[in-house]
Amino acid sequence: MSLKLFDLTGRTALVTGSSRGLGRAFAEGLAGAGARVILNGVDGARLETAAEDMRAAGHDVLTAAFDVTDEAAIIAVFEGFDAQAVAVDILVNNAGIQFRKPMLDLATADWRRVIEANLTSAFVIGREAARRMAPRGRGKIINIGSLTSELARATVAPYTVAKGGIKMLTKAMAAEWGEAGIQANAIGPGYMVTDMNEALLSNPDFDGWVKARTPMRRWGLPEELAGTAIYLASDASNYVSGQIIYADGGMISVL
Repeated sequence: MSLKLFDLTGRTALVTGSSRGLGRAFAEGLAGAGARVILNGVDGARLETAAEDMRAAGHDVLTAAFDVTDEAAIIAVFEGFDAQAVAVDILVNNAGIQFRKPMLDLATADWRRVIEANLTSAFVIGREAARRMAPRGRGKIINIGSLTSELARATVAPYTVAKGGIKMLTKAMAAEWGEAGIQANAIGPGYMVTDMNEALLSNPDFDGWVKARTPMRRWGLPEELAGTAIYLASDASNYVSGQIIYADGGMISVL
């Protein structure tokens, strides 16, 4: 009986930024638990390749190509879902970008670009999803934060601010939408083996710092986040809301 709490059969999950990296891992994890998954990205060809790979593995997959910083496109996509009777039961706000530069040299345009992609997009997409979840009386929103939701690092100020905002956006969603049966939570990944981190992984000094700083003495793998996503997307977490779960190998717990 307990395992049935994690079954996502019959539910539809939209995962933003899911043609590769962490988003792809979230999508595959939710699909493996029975969900129909909607993949999102801006590169249509890469999106279709990811979808075909997942379909070949037996998963039910749709695609939605749109830029998460384009509000008009987001609204149009959700209106398209309405017209096709596609109800998003689970939203994973994963899409985001990174930009490294010292604050004294940081252009305001680059600051805004990172905030828009990492934080504002989660608000807009979350709002559109919640407007449809609320009348149905249920829904799961999973925002993807970071270690920088809690701690800062030099040269990534806009990313840090955006991910700190994700933590508080999650709490605001929980506060406003809980009565409508919507649970909003977040996942804060640690240092993961992804394309975005390729330069860091190949830097011996940084690689050594991550391994020394992390109690588990290694980087995380994207697929190791899937279980947390399944839990937060499922009935197993129906009384959990406004929380951020750090999946970081213990890094945030130690000095």
